[in-house]
Amino acid sequence: MSQPRSLLFVPGSQPDRFNKALNSGADTVIIDLEDAVKPDAKDDARRAVAAWAAPDRQVLLRVNANGTPWFTEDAQLARLRGVTGIVLPKAESASDVVALVSLTKTKLPIFPLIESAEGMWNAMAIANAPFVHQLMFGTLDFIADMGIESDGGELDPFRAQLVMISRVAGIHPPIDGVTPAIDDVERLATETRNGKRRGFGGKLCIHPKQVATVNQCYAPSESELAWARRVLDASEKANGAAISIDGRMVDRPVVRRAQRLVDLARA
Repeated sequence: MSQPRSLLFVPGSQPDRFNKALNSGADTVIIDLEDAVKPDAKDDARRAVAAWAAPDRQVLLRVNANGTPWFTEDAQLARLRGVTGIVLPKAESASDVVALVSLTKTKLPIFPLIESAEGMWNAMAIANAPFVHQLMFGTLDFIADMGIESDGGELDPFRAQLVMISRVAGIHPPIDGVTPAIDDVERLATETRNGKRRGFGGKLCIHPKQVATVNQCYAPSESELAWARRVLDASEKANGAAISIDGRMVDRPVVRRAQRLVDLARA
């Protein structure tokens, strides 16, 4: 599974939007059975997803949290053809992931959402749980749980923590939370670039109009690509010998970063 830049939520209770989401340009679509679906609409949403799912319609599925009345039935949908991974909300311990794995009986990638102080505290254990592919930062729920008054720079220390944990655990860089201001392109771009600078790999979106901005912000610039190609070319020619570019030593981490930029541009 490649590194997505934009991950677009679409309500599971609105199947008329499923195909539109797939055609939005988002790298990944997440059909949401949790926050976007009212309790009395959960059953209908599951039926809608089951009727629509197909191998050529690849999506992630956000189930309801472990401990809710809907968790077990949601998890069964992991076996649908076209579901390529499960987003697990309110992840607060490795046991939440284990519970999901035991119910799905698949080896699908799992994307735990860190949305509380407890989840952040246990993020390393969660990252090391079975089949965890990537952490996601549920910023809005997190600030509510923490009593933080803003979703701006106050969250950056926690972003750094998730990036570091992901690196140590050997999983993909985390995915940043949503920007709730749908029509504020400047704010969206600022917050997206902030996440990218801090090591995030992508961003959650709540409306199709956010997708293009997120993709553009996460795409490597021409100057970044030119640098990356120079690094890879020099590294290949050096055949293991020490090299420097622009007066700076090029070691394995630098080469890996260059390769990631080229891979991202190719994707």
